[in-house]
Amino acid sequence: MFGDLFEEDYPSVPYNQYGKGKKLKTKALEPPAPREFTNLSGIRNQGGTCYLNSLLQTLHFTPEFREALFSLGPEELGSLEDKDNPDAKVRIIPLQLQRLFAQLLLLDQEAASTADLTDSFGWTSNEEMRQHDVQELNRILFSALETSLVGTSGHDLINRLYHGTIVNQIVCKECKNVSEKQEDFLDLTVAVKNVSGLEEALWNMYVEEEVFDCDNLYHCGTCDRLVKAAKSAKLRKLPPFLTVSLLRFNFDFVKCERYKETSCYTFPLRINLKPFCEQSELDDMDYTYDLFSVIVHKGGCYGGHYHVYIKDVDRLGNWQFQFLELHSQLFLLSSDGSTVSLLKNCSLQAELSFQRNDPEVFKTLTSESPGLNDRTSCPHWFDINDSKVQPIQEKDIEQQFQGKESAYMLFYRKSQLQRPPEARANPRYRVPCHLLNEMDAANIELQRKRAEYDSTNNDFELHLHVGPHYHFFNGALHPVSQTESVWDLTFDKRKTLGDLRQSVFQLLDFWEGDMVLSIAKCLPAGLHVYQTLDGDDLTLCEMEIADEEDIFVWNGVEVGGIQIPTGSDCEPLLLNVLHLATRGEGEKCQQLTESPQVFPSNAEVGSVFTALAIPVGAIFLSSTECTNEGWTAIPQEDWRKTFREQGLTNGSLVLIQDSSNSNNSLLTKEGEWITTVNETNWIQVKNLCQSESEEEHVKIPATANTVVFDIRIKAIKELKLMKELAENSCLRPIDRDGKLLCPVPDNCTLKEAELRMGSSLGLCPGKAPTSSQLFLFFAVGSDIQPGTEMEIIVEETITVRDCLKIMLEKSGLPGDTWHLRKMDWCYEAGEPLCEEDATLKELMICSGDTLLLIEGQLPPPGFLKVPIWWYQPRGCTGPWRSHQDQTNGPPPPGGAWGATATQGAPGDTYAEASLCYLGDIEISEDATLAELKSQAMTLPSFSEFVIPSPTFLRAWTVESRRPSRLLRINQQQLREYKLGRRTEICLEPLQKEENLGPQDVLLRTQRRLPGERAYGPPVDLVWDTARGWTAGALQRQVADCCSLPVEKIEIAKYFPEKFEWLPVSSWSQQTSKRKKKKKQENLQGAPYYLKDGDTIGIKNLLFEDDGDFSTVRDDAGKEKQKQLALGRKKSQEALCGQSSSAVSGAESPGRPQRPEASLSIHVGSFR
Repeated sequence: MFGDLFEEDYPSVPYNQYGKGKKLKTKALEPPAPREFTNLSGIRNQGGTCYLNSLLQTLHFTPEFREALFSLGPEELGSLEDKDNPDAKVRIIPLQLQRLFAQLLLLDQEAASTADLTDSFGWTSNEEMRQHDVQELNRILFSALETSLVGTSGHDLINRLYHGTIVNQIVCKECKNVSEKQEDFLDLTVAVKNVSGLEEALWNMYVEEEVFDCDNLYHCGTCDRLVKAAKSAKLRKLPPFLTVSLLRFNFDFVKCERYKETSCYTFPLRINLKPFCEQSELDDMDYTYDLFSVIVHKGGCYGGHYHVYIKDVDRLGNWQFQFLELHSQLFLLSSDGSTVSLLKNCSLQAELSFQRNDPEVFKTLTSESPGLNDRTSCPHWFDINDSKVQPIQEKDIEQQFQGKESAYMLFYRKSQLQRPPEARANPRYRVPCHLLNEMDAANIELQRKRAEYDSTNNDFELHLHVGPHYHFFNGALHPVSQTESVWDLTFDKRKTLGDLRQSVFQLLDFWEGDMVLSIAKCLPAGLHVYQTLDGDDLTLCEMEIADEEDIFVWNGVEVGGIQIPTGSDCEPLLLNVLHLATRGEGEKCQQLTESPQVFPSNAEVGSVFTALAIPVGAIFLSSTECTNEGWTAIPQEDWRKTFREQGLTNGSLVLIQDSSNSNNSLLTKEGEWITTVNETNWIQVKNLCQSESEEEHVKIPATANTVVFDIRIKAIKELKLMKELAENSCLRPIDRDGKLLCPVPDNCTLKEAELRMGSSLGLCPGKAPTSSQLFLFFAVGSDIQPGTEMEIIVEETITVRDCLKIMLEKSGLPGDTWHLRKMDWCYEAGEPLCEEDATLKELMICSGDTLLLIEGQLPPPGFLKVPIWWYQPRGCTGPWRSHQDQTNGPPPPGGAWGATATQGAPGDTYAEASLCYLGDIEISEDATLAELKSQAMTLPSFSEFVIPSPTFLRAWTVESRRPSRLLRINQQQLREYKLGRRTEICLEPLQKEENLGPQDVLLRTQRRLPGERAYGPPVDLVWDTARGWTAGALQRQVADCCSLPVEKIEIAKYFPEKFEWLPVSSWSQQTSKRKKKKKQENLQGAPYYLKDGDTIGIKNLLFEDDGDFSTVRDDAGKEKQKQLALGRKKSQEALCGQSSSAVSGAESPGRPQRPEASLSIHVGSFR
């Protein structure tokens, strides 16, 4: 999701390679890899869709769901070929799900793509890069499917498989009258906090009774008085498939931050729900469920990664082949892969050991019918992690009981559900004929492409690091020359090492003497040499030399007159060492400094004192596994151990305590490393009823099981308020900013309401909403401040249209040109509520949500309402100016974002963007980009500009008041651009018609003015990237445009948000040996992320040969950012101080929250 969320970022400056870029290599497009030995297909991650992949795999391995979906034919769902026909009723979401399931079953590829499916959801590219909660997706996807299947034979598919009911009962102890309420569920949400496992959580929910007695009596309608009663809940109807959502994420109201429950939480492989059901007369098997899927979340509450453990019910995958390979000393697999037997010469001790460790598998494999694909009692479990599928054993599930990587959703199926024999190991079972034909044709095409690729793609890339152009210092090799140190060589991997050596001799014609080739690796500390390559008769494939391998070319003895250490034992480590800074004459100042230091991994830990010139002291290591104590001291007797033995890696943090400073511990000066929280056993209630009272707030003693009603009544008594408030008041939590949150129901306990001890509640007038009502905040416009919203209570069955009318009446707003949007957690307006006839419950609106009244009617379905801006880069002159000077004259109607710095605005003389609002247009998603430009030219504000035709306009999307994405193809439909409902577009005038190809990149180039720390006006450069996104190709293109030799220029990309320049010419991407796949130098990736509209600075080395690209304005911008950061830090400290004084014992959150966005799936109307 968002790339690799768990990849470490070292704080030091990375090691850069320096390549000449002498060769350009083009390869055929690699076809998708075939399935691995498991014969199961994964799903590719689109950037942040691991949560979607895990849920889709669970549904795919639910055969009853998959086959019910397959049973719906084109006569009911329509055809994907007619999806663009407005008169055809095409149910795109179930059709794309059918197609995806067919690909997972039959298409011979390592991983399937969900791009077509997410397109049917209406998701934009931003949505596919954003991670969401899988439990939320499960509910929204089922709702979208139900809507899509209305009017078909599968209209009850979800209810038939997943629907169950719960009955809540209150029994009067006097008259035995039973008051009950039935609830529907598609998944059970169970507590994790303070619970040991699933069975205990179900016991607390559906077995234990809540007794109303003493001061907490129940008003019986039959008796018409307060009586003793018992409240309980039971499962009334069980579905064939039971989904269990674990509440691992909670909110700490004391610290005001979210956290993840990582305590041990067990769940059985088979569970009997009979004790939790209302009816228990049936046989035990009617209540028995087997676990078949576990969705696992790895990470914290602000980010992480999902993968899933799946039980292969139909035995579609190969599970035991890898197992046999791991135990090849015991078992022999037949040549046809059908039977397995014990080796005759296997030792008795090995057999007994294996039988003791894996008795179930041993019994299976040594049975009389040992066929691998026949009847086997051992369940087949797989770990499906996006594209990767690996077999696991059933006992591996226990590892997901607790920790940062733990179970998040559980899926059970009734034990009585039996699969037909013809479905076993038969992926074609009940797949529709048209999908079978489509998959067969796709497999034939894949085989053809793979054969073609294998015959033409045996070359790979090697990076030759030339020894004479390196020198050894600070524990590693570093380049002397930036242009001659690394040579890229394309070589046939079927040739021998001797052939490679001969080719290197010819390439390096200046070489004299012996030549030794060694494997090297680019580390954070520099280049390090490992083993020497021997065996000139061996091919490079046989030697397992990987693509993008680093080869060090030297004499095998020394580099620059210094004998260098080689091998993995002395691999250099780059450590970050914290110690006291030194003033003049060796005086220690009271400020810690962090400095990178390089040490051989086989050096003693005590050598750190020698490197820092400290006689003796103490060494502390940063502990990431401990949450309370940040540092661990290394005993003096362990100083003779090596860095590797101590477990140190690149980027490890080491704290050095000077013995002369032992009286003033650094740990004490840096703050409290171990904190204790005094437990509280009270709730603070503030009087917000505007009634006279001697006290403004009181503290009510409470426990986690105290009912909110009791706290409210006691607060009214202690505040000495009117007794009438007992019938017309409620308690509302108060957040850290003083905002009143949604009222808490009286019948909830503090534990059920997830209120922490020490929380603040406000006693407010008015009753809390009932279970069928929603308490909503709403405000007018999108630019609001927290705490200024209005409040309303409505029925959850009310439609969006009626809710809008009520809010408009309460706001006193006239007219009907308004619509509603839901606010996300970042206080930003989300997607509009387009389905005005849908109920709030159907749209998953919950109590506490904030809705925004936004002026303007929503466009009809299939149309977009697009704000249009005029974009005129300053410094770019041309004939298409307005009739009046926009700089000196008044701004156009609607206002302007004047002098807003854009990607091409690094300095005073640079191109600055002026975005002027022209108006809104309403246009169909099926319209082309050219039609959008033509319609924009009809806006009244556009008459101020003289443009011959739409082809003289360049279109950009607008994000953060900057041109963002270039829309390049005039005849492409707007739907294909995935613009989204909140997209804004700016139009830039051109001096001539432009026809950019799909491989063309538009860059703003600016030449540096010698001796002035400034740049000339911007000039557009169209770079054809068909031959690669390499630094060398870009440098040659820029040199051709400037009419300068390529070696006499240096280029850099500008990052305006940081006021920084990053040189391009001295970079080449490091290799990834682990994946053993080609990872070409690509300016689209880190650290450049080059895209349309980026500014490229050009320096003529004939006039300036220093490495500085910055300007005076950059210095001023950095200083301003520094001052703003200091101001924000002071504001946060002040806010934390106020929060800590308002709530006793509260701590400010120490972790920044990531922006959260609402998740939705757009479905057409089929009613």
